[in-house]
Parts: sequence; structure tokens; C-alpha cells
Amino acid sequence: MPAFLTGRAGRSIRIRAKTGLARVSSFCCGPRFYSTDGETEKRIIKRDVCIIGGGATGTFAAIRLRDEGKSAAVVERGPRLGGHTITFQDKVTGAKAEAGVVVIRDSPVSRKYFSRFNIPLTRFEPPAPDAEVFVDFSTGKQLNYTSQFPVQTFAAYAAQLAKYPFLDNGFDLPSTLPEDLALPFGEFVKKYDLSPMVLLTSKLCQGFGDLLSQPTLYVMKNFGSTALRGFAEGFLVPNGFDNSELYNRAFTELGNDVLLESTVVSASREAPGRVRVLTRSKSGKETLIKAKKLLITIPPTVSNLADFDLDAKEMELFSQFRHTTWWTAIIRNSGLPDNHSITNLSLARPENLPSLPAIYEITPTGIPNTLNLKYGSPHSLSEDAVKAEILRSLARLRRASPQLFKSPHSNPEFALFVSHDPFGLTVPVSAINDGFYDKLNSLNGHRSTFYTGAAYQAHDASLLFEFTTGLLRKYF
Repeated sequence: MPAFLTGRAGRSIRIRAKTGLARVSSFCCGPRFYSTDGETEKRIIKRDVCIIGGGATGTFAAIRLRDEGKSAAVVERGPRLGGHTITFQDKVTGAKAEAGVVVIRDSPVSRKYFSRFNIPLTRFEPPAPDAEVFVDFSTGKQLNYTSQFPVQTFAAYAAQLAKYPFLDNGFDLPSTLPEDLALPFGEFVKKYDLSPMVLLTSKLCQGFGDLLSQPTLYVMKNFGSTALRGFAEGFLVPNGFDNSELYNRAFTELGNDVLLESTVVSASREAPGRVRVLTRSKSGKETLIKAKKLLITIPPTVSNLADFDLDAKEMELFSQFRHTTWWTAIIRNSGLPDNHSITNLSLARPENLPSLPAIYEITPTGIPNTLNLKYGSPHSLSEDAVKAEILRSLARLRRASPQLFKSPHSNPEFALFVSHDPFGLTVPVSAINDGFYDKLNSLNGHRSTFYTGAAYQAHDASLLFEFTTGLLRKYF
């Protein structure tokens, strides 16, 4: 899902850490320290659950467990909680802009969660840009193109979605994937004459690479019934707060149970109910977490879980995942107007979608001389490669379409740059029909380990809150 419906993990923003005392439960014995052979002291903590990942799902799980009287330690490699939620603050003006999550979809679980932290929600009223511009970033040329809001097409799409109510409940799929869900999305669009909604769908599903080649299953998972209800009834935003406030308050409450800027060095899960996770902070300090259960909320790729003593069953499943990726950036001094929305299209390609890797769009932030930029790729790229191509794309735009720029010269710079790699995790239809997701779901409880997150549900925070609630109720 796109940034404005879900979150994006970031490492470039300093969040002022607020300290708090760790909550002590019947299983939590508090921190202890030991040293061996002159090594640096290592903290040992005991918790009911060790949670890997402090994004929207991991933070929600930690708070939910705490409310049920259980203790949890959260291991997060970034400098803050919130994952895909990224609130940028301009150093000069102090103004803020959401570079990740912009809205939340309405649901009882979402409302209850925000209410728990005394954060009121209100309907989102999106500011309209002064101009909507379409360009081909591969040539830099401005295009003669007009977008439309596809109300009638939405109805046709909703009729297809209604055939598959199971899509909102994780990947609890039929033994054989229905034919339409197995179709590449481009073929599905042609079959049901849905072309007018493809551009909007591509915005909602940013980060999924070549959208038209993805099985329709994954598009419908990430642009499903909750998104359609959002367009019909409105999306929600915090009233009077930025989107990061929820995670600031959660961090304050969780206190020392959160290990920020920490990575897993090794993990042992050999004995039932006996999980051992050794972590190392950015400063080099090690913490050994002893827990009864392990909850993994990060994308379950072999690379991400390389230090988790994967067995053959886990390795066989996780190695089948393919992934796409995308980046979000805040650009200063681009020379482009502050109040234009610029979308990348290619009129020579199917459904006018651009060839990736490429810029998706550039949108206003509300901060002078500062714009929000999204870039997508069907495969991993280095940070330097993406930044270089963004600058080349802006240079091509200036040469071919100088009328778009408000000044003859500019020197673009990155005020924020965040990678979301890996992002969209998928498997081929052949693997789905071979029972991949049944096998994946059966890993819950295997070696005292449990899983939630977008790979098990969708890039939709409200659905993830509901899915995680059900998982915790069933297994914890």
C-alpha cells in the first residue's frame, strides 16, 4: 500500500527519546548484568514475549500484550517506533509533513487504539494542489493527460471484491486460487474494463513493482474493501497531532522494554517455551532476552532472519518470497513549484504506467521549497544509485520542460531519504496453489515462534491491528 495509507520505515529522523521505567510482570525479573572474560557487561532481561520489529504491528502487539498483563521486549533496528510512519520536521520553520503514513482507515480497533493514548481522530480533508501535472520522467516531457476519479469503475471493482470476503482475513485462501485472483492484474483490468482506476490503484499500491504483472490477489489484498470504504466514507487522521505522536506515547509507556537501534546477533528456539535472543545496540551494548515466545513482525525474508537459526522448514518457505522495494524522500531546492502534484506516466506503455525503477510522483509538503518524492523499483537498489537517478530525472525534466520550474537554476538536495527494502513480499501463483500460505500459517507456534505483519496480511494498518488482535487472542 502507498505511504498515505500505511507507513514507511525510516532511519533519518531524530526522535527525542523519552525514558520510562520498564513494567514488571510476574514473569519479568527486571534487568540483570553479567560479564565474562573481561567482556563488556551484558544485560539479561526476562519477558513473556520478544517482539522483533517496532513498526505499527510490533508496537501494537507490545501495547496489547501489556494491557493483558504480559510483558514484552521490542527489538527495533531503527531510531524510533512507528515503522512506516515518518513525520518530517523542517529544521528552519519547525513545520511538519507526513512522509510516510498520512491517513488511517476507520475501524473499531483503530479508534480504540488511538483512544487508549488519548489521541482523537477526525476525518481527513486533503489539501488540493493548485495544479496536477503529468510528465514522462524517462524523457522529461510534460504530457497532455487528464485524470478522472473512477466512481463507476469503483463499483465494478467492488463487485469483484465482494466475491472474495476472505481477503480481509490474512491469507486464509482456498486450496486452489480462484482464476481471477491468479490473473496478472493487467489481464484482470482488461477482463472487467477497469482501466479508469489503474492510475489510482498504482498510487495505492506504490512499492509493488510492475503492478500489472502482479497476481490480482496481491492487488486486491492491498486495495481492498477497507480502501473502498475509505474513499466512500472518509479516512481518519489524528486531530491536533502528527502521526508519530501515537508511537511517541507508546514508546514513553513501553520505556526500557524497547531496544532501539538494535539488531539480533543470534537466537535460539530449540526448547518449547525457551526463546533466547541476543541483541546488539548501535553503541555495541549487548542484551540477552529470555522469553517464552517470539513474535516476528518484520518481513520474513531469509536475509532478515539470517540470525534466527532457521530450520529447513522455515528456510524452504521464506526463501520462496520475492520482494519489491521503494523509497520516500523529502527534496529541497528542486526548483519546482511548492503547490504542484507531479505524476510519472508513460503514454506508450500499458495503462500508461511508467517503467520501473523510476519516480512515482512528487507532491507538496506544505513547507516552502520542500517536496515529497516517491521512487519505486521491482528489485533492490543501493541508496546511492536511487539518489543519483532521482537527480538525473529532475535534470531531464528541467531540460525538456523548463516551463514547470519556478526558477532557472536550482541545486536539489535530500532533506530525508528512507528505504523500504524489502517491501511487497509475494510468491508465484504456482506456489500459492501448492499450499504456500497454508504452510506459512502453520509456522505459528513452530519453535515457540509466531508471525504477523504485512506478509501475513496486507500493507493496511487497520487490517494489521485486527489481524494481530486475533493472533494474540489465539496464541498468547
